[in-house]
Amino acid sequence: MQLSNLPTSKFKPSDHWEDFVHLFRNGQQSLPQVWADLFGPLRNGAVDDLVIVGQLGQSLDGRIATASGHSKYINCPAGIEHLHRLRALVDIVVIGVGTALADDSQLTVRRVVGPQPVRAVIDPRGRLGATARMFADDGIRRLLITAEGTCCTPPPGVEIVALPAQEGNIEPSAIVGALARAGMRRILVEGGADTVSRFLAARCLDRLHVTVAPVMLGTGGPGIILPPRERADHAPRMPVRVHKMEGDVLFDCDLTAQRVELGNAKKST
Repeated sequence: MQLSNLPTSKFKPSDHWEDFVHLFRNGQQSLPQVWADLFGPLRNGAVDDLVIVGQLGQSLDGRIATASGHSKYINCPAGIEHLHRLRALVDIVVIGVGTALADDSQLTVRRVVGPQPVRAVIDPRGRLGATARMFADDGIRRLLITAEGTCCTPPPGVEIVALPAQEGNIEPSAIVGALARAGMRRILVEGGADTVSRFLAARCLDRLHVTVAPVMLGTGGPGIILPPRERADHAPRMPVRVHKMEGDVLFDCDLTAQRVELGNAKKST
């Protein structure tokens, strides 16, 4: 396990973040070490052409929200900034409809320099209204991933991706396949906990970034939820790097050993 400290302020001239984004996306040169340890593994796929990263912010006792559903903000500003850095490096950001309804997320890059990613919501029953902020017509591509046969009326310009569903759920592998066919190679599964857990259980993540804040919320929304295991010593272990971000700790989990092969993207945006 490796521990490092990351630059955290977007106002620091020494972190060269803008140069890093350019090299990460467009160049073949080696990456600046200050960012390479954490973000370098997201540059190229280790299993296939795709790179899929899940992220979650939680308390020390594994909660993503209080019992009332309040979650702003469990993590420190550096943790939120890290999320925006991830958005700047991927082709598309994906959230579940529960998170979209609860947070009315914008899914934009605002706290750091970088290009805006495509935005997508997994909404099998068409619950998200047309006024959701992630559907804002700002020139960025927007996708609504829904179940086949669902009646959806998103705003003009929002693309509908209709996929087979079982018991109201769309398989993560089917979602990744559809996004790859749409040209998305680097995919960020941003939340919520149920969506990230489903991708993790389906072995559809290359990396998992879990930012842990030194607070305890008690009863509340749980973080990662997976099928039960009878024995703790049978649970698979994974390589992990640990990074200090102000008051929070980021666990960068390498899941490539268990990730299933999913294919190639049609093109890279």
